[in-house]
Amino acid sequence: MRKILITAGLPYANGPIHLGHLTEYIQADIWARFQKMFGNDCLYICGDDAHGTPIMLKAEQEGLTPEELITRIHKEHAEDLASFLVEFDNFYITHSPENKKLTEEIYNCLLANDDIEKHEISQAYDPIKEMFLPDRFIKGQCPCCGAPNQYGDNCEACGSTYLTCELKNPISAISGAIPIQKTSEHYFFRLEKYTAMLQEWINSDAVPLEIKNKINEWFKEGLKQWDISRDAPYFGFLIPNTTNKYFYVWLDAPIGYIASFKNFCNKNQNIDFDAYWKKSDQTELYHFIGKDIFYFHVLFWPAILTSANFRKPTGVFVHGYLTINNQKLSKSRGIFITAKEYLKQLDPEYLRYYFATKLNSRIDDIDLNLEDLRNRINSDLVGKVINIASRCAKFINDQSQNMLSSELEEPKLFEEFVTAGKLIANLFEQREYSQAIREIMTLADRANAYIDEKKPWILAKQENQEQSIQSICTMGINLFRTIITYLKPILPKTATNVEDFLNIPPLNWETIKIPLLNHKIKNFKPLMHRIEKEKIEDLGRSD
Repeated sequence: MRKILITAGLPYANGPIHLGHLTEYIQADIWARFQKMFGNDCLYICGDDAHGTPIMLKAEQEGLTPEELITRIHKEHAEDLASFLVEFDNFYITHSPENKKLTEEIYNCLLANDDIEKHEISQAYDPIKEMFLPDRFIKGQCPCCGAPNQYGDNCEACGSTYLTCELKNPISAISGAIPIQKTSEHYFFRLEKYTAMLQEWINSDAVPLEIKNKINEWFKEGLKQWDISRDAPYFGFLIPNTTNKYFYVWLDAPIGYIASFKNFCNKNQNIDFDAYWKKSDQTELYHFIGKDIFYFHVLFWPAILTSANFRKPTGVFVHGYLTINNQKLSKSRGIFITAKEYLKQLDPEYLRYYFATKLNSRIDDIDLNLEDLRNRINSDLVGKVINIASRCAKFINDQSQNMLSSELEEPKLFEEFVTAGKLIANLFEQREYSQAIREIMTLADRANAYIDEKKPWILAKQENQEQSIQSICTMGINLFRTIITYLKPILPKTATNVEDFLNIPPLNWETIKIPLLNHKIKNFKPLMHRIEKEKIEDLGRSD
């Protein structure tokens, strides 16, 4: 039995969960559920990222304290994620006593290792709000293409990146003032000291090949020191022995993984914290993240963990972006669907399944095509998988008093379905969900072909065929049970309903080896419904 700890990137506590966020949390949740079903000791940890300038400013706009804002949004995030059947073992928040204590302890380790330096830097400053401006709070004309209203670090029109000082006609997005340049002392982490360690770690199997190639380009240029401080006003943790310097949110945010696990251990005294976060060969640690934040997780984070005498991740799994109908998510352009908007129209398991048909171990962007979603659910799940049960259960319920037969009609076919679990399990392990779905749907096609060939509905019109019908439909029910077992990490609610219908304990990779025979099932109830076109049209109007 493996001991595994999984984390997913922390959602930022200044807005609602949307479908782009859910790509990651569902991907990680499927993997965690698979590991648990397969018999491994697996924990799935997450929490809200609750610090930084955007949260401070949003709270001010809403007439709230930052603490009031993040408390409300943390509750909303937990509810949204649970609604999509994302099952965390602990969902915490970075603005916590555990995270403050750990962040200060780690910072003190960095100091002791001579990993912190101080430098004067010049930054854009809002003279009206009297605060330094992050790049995202400065707008102006792109120096490359001339597009107006672009951010201080990159242009959405032409894709160029540039320095804030290169932006033409800049203004503060907060007050509208023209920024001035002002100097202040900042704290820097000496990342370059860890170049050799990072090269060795990154060139192992810890990160995807695409990320490895990109980081190796940065190694050639030479790693730079990393600014880990921000000036007041700022919502975050004060740096010890200072009065107006705060830890940059990207220092304490990943420490939030450790803090969330520490909080979990405080509530579960039988869990050994050190076995997961100190240097150990007995446990595995994996981060699921989006490609926009990979450099924090494969450069800064392992270097800081090493300096502070924590273990590095076993692997960092990176996924691409979500687009909707081939358009990039953008709230300002109306290409944006929140978790709550989706749930007004569709079952959360439909999205879980659709994402699974698209996800793999690569960093490909995936597209949510709403009409394709409808077609896949109606065809794959309703038309193929659930159809097996509905075709067979009626005869078992009506003609056999809900009893399955005492023998399998075709044990060789059943064994082929069970044996397929080895390949499907390996595909889940490798996060090749789309390929796993293809294998599972091939089994569903074979199960339906078996029923079509045997034609129990024809036999039902003939005399003395009750036993044959019972045998055929018992075989179909057992093939259905195997398929649902393989889909359980993706469709946990449906699997629970199937377990109730079949009157059996929770399904796992071991239980499928023994067929369900001479067993009484319950009356069949619809397990899933087709998606009507109107639902997709209504959802499309909400984006």
